[in-house]
Amino acid sequence: MLKICKPPFLLIELKIMYKFFRKIWKGFWEPVLHNDIIQWIVVGLLAGLTWFIFLTSRHKFTNTKSLKNYRKKPVVFVFFHGRCAMLSPVVASARIKSYCVASRHKDGRMMARLQRLFGLRAIYGSTSDGAVAVLKQGVRIMKDENVSMCVPVDGPSGPSLRLQDGALYFARMTGAPIVPVCFSCSRPIYMDRWDKFMIPKLFGTISCWIGKPIYIDSKLRGEEFEQKRKEIEDLMIKQLRKLDKDFNLPEIEIDLNATDYKKHLRGK
Repeated sequence: MLKICKPPFLLIELKIMYKFFRKIWKGFWEPVLHNDIIQWIVVGLLAGLTWFIFLTSRHKFTNTKSLKNYRKKPVVFVFFHGRCAMLSPVVASARIKSYCVASRHKDGRMMARLQRLFGLRAIYGSTSDGAVAVLKQGVRIMKDENVSMCVPVDGPSGPSLRLQDGALYFARMTGAPIVPVCFSCSRPIYMDRWDKFMIPKLFGTISCWIGKPIYIDSKLRGEEFEQKRKEIEDLMIKQLRKLDKDFNLPEIEIDLNATDYKKHLRGK
């Protein structure tokens, strides 16, 4: 059989056209999203879609006891960036009063507004931007208001599936336990990002694993602190791998970051 190949010059032209239209689209769309009214409309639609997906899916929960136990007691919920889409309705359904740590980047502010519609208030910062201020503010809020904190642990831009120190500091300074949370689904869509952000399709199965509480000794320092961090990181990766394996999903890569992934996309 004769094999038909695309001429190299055609592939080059397609790449040039793609980059051209992508630049035009970004030039139009990004300024629009800076408008507060447009942002609220967008996040309102996203919140409605999230609830619709959640409510039309079958649910499998592991250890819901942790959610019930911490409705009125502070806890530090930790999760990976790519697995947060369905956690908001889980927390909202459990009626847990909580704050979330959000990036100051425009995407982070959009996500914070989305979380607000699920009852989660935001404090802004990350491991690379305003980390000390976020820690102080978060500790004060948890103690004064007796609320929980939701922390995406792999930073605003990676590396993926790596636990940063911030969540452990929250737990060490407040005495609240860390509870790892993760979800997976039978019919996923992966966004083309460094964190492989997972969005379930309609009418599938969503599996959510709420881990057991892990307490951090207030005297933990140095090598012992790092050992505990690594222990929780390994547990969270194991949690994610187990949920994905149940649905025969491919393994998510470790140590991807936003900068390198964008370079990879530009090189395609």
